[in-house]
Amino acid sequence: MRLKSEIWVKAYLRRAAVAGTFGAVVRRGDSDAGAIMIRVSRLDGHCDLYGPAPAGLASDDGERRWTRLAENAADATVDQRLESEARLDPDVWVVEIEDREGRHHLEGWLSEP
Repeated sequence: MRLKSEIWVKAYLRRAAVAGTFGAVVRRGDSDAGAIMIRVSRLDGHCDLYGPAPAGLASDDGERRWTRLAENAADATVDQRLESEARLDPDVWVVEIEDREGRHHLEGWLSEP
């Protein structure tokens, strides 16, 4: 059984805080099943973006899986993409982590194509 989006986001932010990085909900989506986008700001005008893995890369155990959608991209470029996502899916969550090293705290959850 998959965790509700709101519970997953709270746990993820706690994981980031324990690792010593700041994280916040930038856009709140549907509490139960909203898609979650994770932006990792490097605090230098660039960021990485992670989103839900495509169905073929998702796991069968109910765990959420992530894929990198952008790496070291300009903040403005990622902002545009997130605005577009929100227009297409009003239930989407946007979580931002601030870390100069680009740590995403998604170890064990990444699926790369």
